[in-house]
Amino acid sequence: MNQKSFYISILLVLSSFFLFAQTSDKQNFNQDWKFKLLDENEVDKIYSEISFDATEWSSVSLPHSAHIEPLVVNDQWQGVCWYRKVFKLPASYKDKKVFLEFEAAMNTSGFCINGKLVTEHMGGYLPVVMDISEYMHPGEENLIAVRLDNTDNPITGPKPLRILDYNTYGGLYRNAWLITKNKVHITHPNLAEKVAGGGIFITTPTVENKQSDVHVKTHILNESIQVKSVKVQQTILFKEEQVAEVVSKEVKIEPGSDFDFKTNLEVNDAALWSPDSPALYHLKTLVIADGEEVDSELTRFGIRSFKFKENQLYINGKKTFLRGVNRHQEYPFIGYALSDNAQYRDAKKIKDGGFDYIRLSHYPHSSAFMDACDELGLVVIDAISGWQYYNDSDDFRNYCYRSAEQLIRRDRNHPSVLAWEVSLNETQMPLFFMEEIHKRAHAEDPRPDAYTCGWKPEVYDIYLQARQHRLLHPPHDYPKPYSVSEYGDWEYYSSNAGLNQHHFDKQTRYETSSRQARGFGEARLLQQATNVQEAHNDNLNTPAYSDSYWVMYDYNRGYHDDLELSGLMDIYRLPKFAYYFYQSQRAPEDGIVCQLATYWTEESPLGVSVYSNCDEIELFLNGRSLGRQKPDQNKISNNLAHPPFTFNIEKFEAGELKAIGFIKGEKATEGIVKTPQKATALKLWIDESGKAPVSGCNDVLFVYIAAVDVNGTVIPGYSELIDLKIEGEATIVNSDPIKAEAGIATALIQIGDQTGEVTVIASASGLSNVNIALNVQNQ
Repeated sequence: MNQKSFYISILLVLSSFFLFAQTSDKQNFNQDWKFKLLDENEVDKIYSEISFDATEWSSVSLPHSAHIEPLVVNDQWQGVCWYRKVFKLPASYKDKKVFLEFEAAMNTSGFCINGKLVTEHMGGYLPVVMDISEYMHPGEENLIAVRLDNTDNPITGPKPLRILDYNTYGGLYRNAWLITKNKVHITHPNLAEKVAGGGIFITTPTVENKQSDVHVKTHILNESIQVKSVKVQQTILFKEEQVAEVVSKEVKIEPGSDFDFKTNLEVNDAALWSPDSPALYHLKTLVIADGEEVDSELTRFGIRSFKFKENQLYINGKKTFLRGVNRHQEYPFIGYALSDNAQYRDAKKIKDGGFDYIRLSHYPHSSAFMDACDELGLVVIDAISGWQYYNDSDDFRNYCYRSAEQLIRRDRNHPSVLAWEVSLNETQMPLFFMEEIHKRAHAEDPRPDAYTCGWKPEVYDIYLQARQHRLLHPPHDYPKPYSVSEYGDWEYYSSNAGLNQHHFDKQTRYETSSRQARGFGEARLLQQATNVQEAHNDNLNTPAYSDSYWVMYDYNRGYHDDLELSGLMDIYRLPKFAYYFYQSQRAPEDGIVCQLATYWTEESPLGVSVYSNCDEIELFLNGRSLGRQKPDQNKISNNLAHPPFTFNIEKFEAGELKAIGFIKGEKATEGIVKTPQKATALKLWIDESGKAPVSGCNDVLFVYIAAVDVNGTVIPGYSELIDLKIEGEATIVNSDPIKAEAGIATALIQIGDQTGEVTVIASASGLSNVNIALNVQNQ
């Protein structure tokens, strides 16, 4: 059964389960919002009032960015904005508990229901959850009004935007949910007061293929006016099959009281979660009070073990080195407002790039991205928000402590999470602060294989160190698990160690930097690839159990007049040569790679690199063999699993370069590059990366338009404007003109609310129009 069929089957099973139970409801709350940006001097108190008429405000749905920005953002919008929504609740909700959950709201926020303030929140990366039961009017129309402020804040930090190395975009930029439950119900972790409390917490104290133990703690609250006899039924499903089930003893819960049900289940012949085999289970939790089914939830989890022996990582008993990257969650133009599908597509490209690990820098990323990491087999370091900023106040420290607790409660059931980065990155923190947040993290996640990590060598279980800091603090001085958290960028860009970088004249060495745009040409893209090869090879000389390149995708820097260009892919998710270097480091059984890093033009370097995981490569120029050779042997290749192949060609000759890869003497694959000729046509394609476009969720996709010759070869020197039109339910998001870079132009399109066909039509001066049809599916 393929992955798509598997998940359809699971959804059918789950749909029948929830229809049967009819005990709780979680509805998408993304549609039918009104939105307004405030002027600087505008009075906004009236916008929470029921009587205010917001008819003239913009109609929007979530995820939503408060402001569409240009491609290069060096004057990002900051200020106050409002969202309002009128919604009707059934009269039957009178005796229900009703909650609202916003997955993110940037940055400080206030939430009013029917003109009354329900809650205020600080921080733009973690969920805001509120009980609105006392504020709503069942059977009538209700109003929610949300006030957001994403201006610099001394409590939430990090640095002021004018000197921050990334952007914090405004808006309700993730999903929102309306959750309905009975008075006896499973609590929401965000609202629980107990340490490590609330909701459902799954641990796997024994992990073995033959038999694994699954421990489940379920927090039940009785908000009725009667004593209730409660029991909990736990059922584990793998694919469509039930593999374990346990029903607890009945417990009497007094009105206003709660109880933690603790259940042990045994799973025989368990499929263990790992980067190579990310097996996932579902736990169906059913709550029965006085013989009546009153609540139910479904939780996805994996059975796995992360353990360190002699500071090396063992996943399910197998020693594992994790090759990874860092990632910022930004998209061009819309900032943070990615659809869940777009989050998955980002994770898919990371996995396809030969990586099995990602450090989420420098804040919590979306739950959808975490889900994708679980599904694809990407091990995660999960971080609180923090970068080069510390406020010596109790308010700031308590905000950090609370953020750590909330992050762990949100993500504790994700099998992909290796460690909690409860550290403020590149920030001088006092020892007592690190000790307290480390202690609180372990209290929230008391599993033996739960770890904290931070960029300082003291206190935390795992030491994260950027390569540029290594000369100051050699990793051998600290006998604990060690990860090279960032590398490949700063050490090739500036002579300082990367701290307080806005204070320095960087003396940018453009020709030797890893910060290279696709349009800068082959020589500079090859320089980036050489840098990352050298740095990755050097990391393997250290005691590190993992490393993570900075960074996967180009991103905006806020204070700077250009993008941060060290990405393995550009901001439009188009690959640079360095992407193929990493892809070639994976095992051949995970996909054979044979990529020529050249456009093969008169300006191309004559030292041609081939990135491949084959044993040998034979290179042909216009059918003539230029030799067959093994991988490079030099000081920047000696630790690599699959060093590149370099062929030194005497002189340029237009035509075809073909690389044939051999494994154990047999031809395994080939790669071909042809000298570009005159542009004769446009080529159009869509980046789906494992997820087809869907309607009704603001799904966003990249459309690529390339100028090609008669052979279909992209013309790297083509940099003309492209005209793009859409027929159907979709819009073009780009705020800048659509212009080719290195032969390829990119448009970001947003899918509307209707299913069916969407046609994208591209045209350019002197070239014939081309079109492509997208089949938009239901969400």
